[in-house]
Amino acid sequence: MVRVTQSMLSTNMLRNLNTSYSKMSKLQDQINSGRKFARPSDDPVAAVKGMDYRVQLDKVQQYTRNMNEVTAWVDTTDSTLSEITNSLTRVQELVTQAANDTNTPDEREKMAVEIKQIRLQIQDLANTQVGGKYIFSGTHTQSPLFSNDTIADPATKTGLMKNVEIEVGDNIQLAVNVPGHDLFKSIDDMLLKISSDPKNIADPTVGGDEIGSFLTDVQNVVGDVLDVQAQVGATQNRVETINNRLSLLEINVTKQKSLNEDTDYAKTITEMTTQESIHQAALSVGAKIIQQTLVDFMR
Repeated sequence: MVRVTQSMLSTNMLRNLNTSYSKMSKLQDQINSGRKFARPSDDPVAAVKGMDYRVQLDKVQQYTRNMNEVTAWVDTTDSTLSEITNSLTRVQELVTQAANDTNTPDEREKMAVEIKQIRLQIQDLANTQVGGKYIFSGTHTQSPLFSNDTIADPATKTGLMKNVEIEVGDNIQLAVNVPGHDLFKSIDDMLLKISSDPKNIADPTVGGDEIGSFLTDVQNVVGDVLDVQAQVGATQNRVETINNRLSLLEINVTKQKSLNEDTDYAKTITEMTTQESIHQAALSVGAKIIQQTLVDFMR
């Protein structure tokens, strides 16, 4: 039989009260901070998971920033190609009009001048930039495709024919540009042939039938531009899919991180209320069973 002394009662009560205070303090910290643990040592497993969730979120946010740049490149490429298509449509109208033998030499000269201006305009479009980078110059993003009316030479700049790739996911590289050398060279050569070369539309010795043959050249180039634009459209669809996936991934990882770390206020407040009741009951019972002075025995 174990003999229970007054000292043992007091010691046990104090130990239990300290444990109760510790539990209430922990619950109070969770309510005040909004987090389930203040130090990794409080819950090492949850702390390691939290680090992993943060790494995932950082990666998703970086990929999202990369996707913003991808979107800028692809959308700018698409709008630029649309402008080029519109310009070439105007060239087609002018060539069709020039093929009419009723035009005077002065009228045909004006048509040739307008096509020359369109050629310069398309050269400017070929030098389109996004964030200070030339989007049609392949990997030579710091150099314009056209300089002083001359297109860059791929023999000296091999990167003109290469794609710019941006990382948009784990082991996922997305080509964001259209290496435009071949496309713009064919456009430029065609416009030069129509407006400036010997036997151009302003040459009075060139008849309407010969001018009409230029239409085939224009239509072929327009077809090339539309083909490239279709490729860009496919890239835009993929960009949208990747953006949606990154958004969902960020939501899911944020939710898992919250479940791992954030305080469940309803549950924690309920536990706090319960622990306070237990603590008050322990104080009340302890005050009754522990005799504090000798006077209690003399009453």
